[in-house]
Amino acid sequence: MAMRPPIPNVMLSRRAKIALSVVAALIVLLVLVVKLSGTYIDYLWFGEVHARGVFSTVLWTRLVLFLVFGALMALIIGGNLAVAYLVKPPFRPLSPEQQNLQNYVQLVEPRRKLILAVAAVIAFLAAGASAQGDWAAWQLWLNGQDFGTTDPQFHLDVSFFAWDYPVYRLLLGFGFTAVIFSLILAIGIHYLTGAIRLQTPGPKITIAARRHITILVFAFMLMKAVAYWLDRYGLVFSERSRFTGASYTDVNSALPAKTILFWITLILAVGVLASIWLRSSLLPGIGFVVLLVLSILMGGVYPAIVQSVSVQPNASTKEAPYIARNIEATRQGYGIVTKSGGTRNDPNGTVSYKKYDLAANPDRSKLVSSDPTLSNLRVLDPNVVSPTFTQQQAQQASGVYGFPAKLDVDRYASQGTGSAADTKDDYIVGVRELKASNLSGNQTNWINQHTNYTHGYGFVAAKASSGIVNASSYADGGIPQTGSLNTAAKLRTPQVYFGELMSDYAIVGAKGTPREFDGEGKKVTYQGTGGISLSSPLTKLAFALDDKETNFLLNDAVGADGAHVLINRDPRERVKKTAPFLNVDGDPFPFVDSSTGHIVWMVDAYTTTANYPYSERRTLSDLTDSSLTRTNRNPGQADQQVNYIRNSVKATVDAYDGTVKLYQWDTKDPVLKTWMKVFPGLVKKNSTMPQSVRDHVRYPEDLFEVQRGLLEQYHVDSSTTFYNQSDKWTIPTDPAATSGDQPPYYVLANSQTTGVTGAQFQLTTPMKVNNKPSLAAYVTVDSDPSAYGQMTILNGFDATVEGPEQVANDFQNDPAITEYRTNQRNGGSTVILGNLLTLPLNGSFLYAQPMYVQRENGNYPLLQRVQISFDGKVGFGATVEDALTDIRQNVRAGTTTGTDDGTTPSGTPTPGSSPSTSPSTSPSGSPSSGSATTPSTRDIAGLAQQARAAKSALDEAYASKDQARIGAAQAKYNKATDQLLAAIARSASASSSTSKAAPTSSPSR
Repeated sequence: MAMRPPIPNVMLSRRAKIALSVVAALIVLLVLVVKLSGTYIDYLWFGEVHARGVFSTVLWTRLVLFLVFGALMALIIGGNLAVAYLVKPPFRPLSPEQQNLQNYVQLVEPRRKLILAVAAVIAFLAAGASAQGDWAAWQLWLNGQDFGTTDPQFHLDVSFFAWDYPVYRLLLGFGFTAVIFSLILAIGIHYLTGAIRLQTPGPKITIAARRHITILVFAFMLMKAVAYWLDRYGLVFSERSRFTGASYTDVNSALPAKTILFWITLILAVGVLASIWLRSSLLPGIGFVVLLVLSILMGGVYPAIVQSVSVQPNASTKEAPYIARNIEATRQGYGIVTKSGGTRNDPNGTVSYKKYDLAANPDRSKLVSSDPTLSNLRVLDPNVVSPTFTQQQAQQASGVYGFPAKLDVDRYASQGTGSAADTKDDYIVGVRELKASNLSGNQTNWINQHTNYTHGYGFVAAKASSGIVNASSYADGGIPQTGSLNTAAKLRTPQVYFGELMSDYAIVGAKGTPREFDGEGKKVTYQGTGGISLSSPLTKLAFALDDKETNFLLNDAVGADGAHVLINRDPRERVKKTAPFLNVDGDPFPFVDSSTGHIVWMVDAYTTTANYPYSERRTLSDLTDSSLTRTNRNPGQADQQVNYIRNSVKATVDAYDGTVKLYQWDTKDPVLKTWMKVFPGLVKKNSTMPQSVRDHVRYPEDLFEVQRGLLEQYHVDSSTTFYNQSDKWTIPTDPAATSGDQPPYYVLANSQTTGVTGAQFQLTTPMKVNNKPSLAAYVTVDSDPSAYGQMTILNGFDATVEGPEQVANDFQNDPAITEYRTNQRNGGSTVILGNLLTLPLNGSFLYAQPMYVQRENGNYPLLQRVQISFDGKVGFGATVEDALTDIRQNVRAGTTTGTDDGTTPSGTPTPGSSPSTSPSTSPSGSPSSGSATTPSTRDIAGLAQQARAAKSALDEAYASKDQARIGAAQAKYNKATDQLLAAIARSASASSSTSKAAPTSSPSR
């Protein structure tokens, strides 16, 4: 047989080796310097927010895990490679197989120490890098607190599954990795050195090699036995059935099978180990094959047979006790334990179910504006009016200011009393932030972007129950800051250096000539305590390397005394980085802290785990998906599975100095208690929260979305009903958007929880019957201190109630609304529908939706109409009161032709009343729809001419960008169009009446 030629030995010159070594060293050094510069900046930043303990704890935990597990992996793999080489046979018998391997042996032999070192280093780095990423699991294991609740299968405290079980799995995975790689590499070395001879006559493996491999197989089987034992506990997270948790099959077949496999594997492992003395090379292989076959039969085939033959035909009965476990655990995990109204009531629960008795004929005369729900009916949609805020409140300082795409809803005490206990009004609020995308021309150079345009200015608020026409319509705003809320809240520092739109860094505080553009048309110098000092050359170099920007070394503003750099300016990012164990809500909101005089961001934060036994595992991103996330108005949550969540922390971020404060909100949460032990002093006690902050606490949107997503199915008590999904709810699609679920809405309305008269600030959502558009339930949760977090579910309707999608269809097809929208479109304007609110009222449900119009030459929407539905009756008007009046006086019922109160045909005037007209034709200030005078064609033509003139004046006002002029022109145009539409409607009504009253005569003979 021809022999292969020897592999040429490529030799490098001494000079080439030195050059390559220098280049490699420089590359490694550069990578390390850049990496360390980022770490150094993090160190400085955590010092800025007074959380350096977080930095050091995380860093040292990662470092220790990296070194310990890296060293263990390197020792195990390196040791096995060394053993495999040391036990090589003294000579290799001559054979074609060994001759073919000889060339490879000659290549490896001179470099065996280098190869061993490289393998050990790779193992060290790979294992260390993997282990350090699990720092959180190890800290939770070391500091874990008891939950005080046991699982129903093994009767262990939930903390075992939350803290211990994940770490045991990590250790097992590490052990399997080490043994498998050691086994593969050892077999390779044994083969190269001739200890394993597959094609050579005689023994196929030496005794030393056989013993080495046998010990590794024994270690593998021993760990496999441990894995089977742990698998027993992992059944509480099983997804075999329609729910998370051990099902009938898991408990009655998989659990015994895992136990049996554990003992069988131990016996086989002992047999494998005994083969060392029995001098049998077959036992390890036989043991491995037997284990594989038994694992397939007992762990896979047998449970599958039980599931298909015994369980599936009788699933609702067999699974009933296990579904009950899942229902109870899921409610506990997501904080939706039933307090009253169900069969599983818990005095510590937060959810109350109440049957909502529908009135047969709700009294429409009670729809008066003095009702707290109606007087606070929110007609400003925070998802729509951001462009309006921007146009009317941010067109100063060269237009560099702006507002987030989604504004926020908050409440303030009326009449400037400043007390949350007084009567409150809800407001649409926003912060006038610096918007980098608004910079243009020479504003976009580095100096302007980072040293001149550094901050926003002011807090803007508009009363949510009234429209906004121009800058004077706002309760708070303007530059300089003015308004009633400013007086009440005592805003003394309107500058905003930290906000949702501020993603880039800013260099501030440089002494000397002021260089930072302020909202009041002057330049200022930052006087706050925020930021990282740039006084050190090392700090400047670190930022220059990390940001790849030489201006950190050359710019005068950077080098001036007092210069600081502000980074991580987004409130969500700031909280998340300060407390890396928290998930933060997608919707921070600003408020004015009366105690400090600063604007402050409130950020809700959550503790989560996916290891709560029997609780349903769901993905946060799916649960928080709505029309807002699909339009990028809300970032939503991460693609992360959880089955336990608590709003345990309320965080605040000062908009001026960036101070981050974390307050313990849920004092019973064991997850937060554990993290507070890991990072002592980071989260402050609930009692330390100032009243000025507590007044603005609200129930968070993302948590409510998560909970309502679970309530779709977990509102039922019956296991059979749950399994069959015969009473499932779903979330309505958003009628105001092209796609996505309707998000929850904040309202100020009568509380369904406490029964206290007066408006309470709450978060609400309707739920519809599965696969049907009708209303199934109404869910509300209070945000006010008296009943914070108490959730009420109104259901059990004794009649079919229209859901949001049906009501939206009624609005869409209502003649008066259709006519108004058509006229607006024909005039070149765009009609934008706001949020459709659902509110229980007077034994029925009231739906209200604002309608905005964006003129052809305008770039922002203005509230023009309100459409309301109550008990199937539609009202439409320029104001809430107009729409309510329309409902009280009219009998128009959407698109139906039924009767009002069972007697009068819909759309027909009741006896003694004047003909009903749409509110779009009879708003306040317009000619009365009941006028006896029928307008002539000439009258209508004159009104049309007036409307055209008003439209021209409005276009000119928009072109001037004078807000006061725009507001006046808008009012005139609205009045002119209303008069025109009223005249057209009266003329059409008169024509129709004449036609109906005319007698039908037969032809004369």
